[in-house]
Amino acid sequence: MKTYLHISGAVVGAGGTAFASSPLGQRLREQQASGSTSNRVIAEYLLRNPVHGTSLSIEDMAAACGVSAATLSRFAKALDFHGYPELRAALAEALQEVLRPVEKLRGALARQASDDPLRASLQDSLANLRATAEGLDPAVLSRAAQKVSEASCVYVLGFGLSAHLAALLTLGLQPFCRQLVNVVEYGGTEVAAGRLMNLEASDLLIAISFPRYAADAVHLTRFALDRGASIIALTDSIASPLAPLAGEVLIAQSSHPVLSSSNVSALLVIEALVTALMVSNNANVEKAARLTEAISAYLIAQPAKGR
Repeated sequence: MKTYLHISGAVVGAGGTAFASSPLGQRLREQQASGSTSNRVIAEYLLRNPVHGTSLSIEDMAAACGVSAATLSRFAKALDFHGYPELRAALAEALQEVLRPVEKLRGALARQASDDPLRASLQDSLANLRATAEGLDPAVLSRAAQKVSEASCVYVLGFGLSAHLAALLTLGLQPFCRQLVNVVEYGGTEVAAGRLMNLEASDLLIAISFPRYAADAVHLTRFALDRGASIIALTDSIASPLAPLAGEVLIAQSSHPVLSSSNVSALLVIEALVTALMVSNNANVEKAARLTEAISAYLIAQPAKGR
């Protein structure tokens, strides 16, 4: 049963993304972006845990969010509901609508589940990859690639484990950017902040963060936004603290039964973005060809097929 809950969580993650795009989810995102401090906390909790909102009493929900029941009641009214019971009913209705398509997949994964943590990890990774691939919007990738192409300088930021993802993305983008900066790389927060001091409105910041989120990633992304730069976020959920700051959000499902988050789907999105940039125009295709020619002398020759 324990493994089943973890695996179904990965599937519900796909439904969670759909929920965040529903009319009610959009209203919650507005509160997350511009509501009061307490309203932002409640909105983020409900975006992450909409199922809890359908089952918890107002007292239990208030305790989960770290606010009072009166604050939760005012939050419901800010969303134009008469009170928390009406908000809870709306959450249930919205979830029923968006989770219908994943019920069949959830059942299949449940039947395959066992109490083996390794198997649970592999199943979660596969579910994350499937949900991420199905959720990737080609239009969003195309817009992100265009922003990379148009930016005077592209900054890529990631702390902790996300620093390794930032390094991989930087390597992939390098041939196609006029100027490219891996913001963290080495030196920690102080050096990273120093690298962003020359950031301008014509620049782009690609910020990467997954649970457990790095506070410095959010602070520096907000700094870049205040400077007028374009922001692309690579993160796990529309409820991520990076999402309200970004013009484009690339979602990579990251649930894991043991680790704080999984990086597997993030690599999928990074490859998709680099691919979208590479094929976005003839100039980039030619750059890729020239790069292959330039390094061909250092590659091991492959035997001809059929021999």
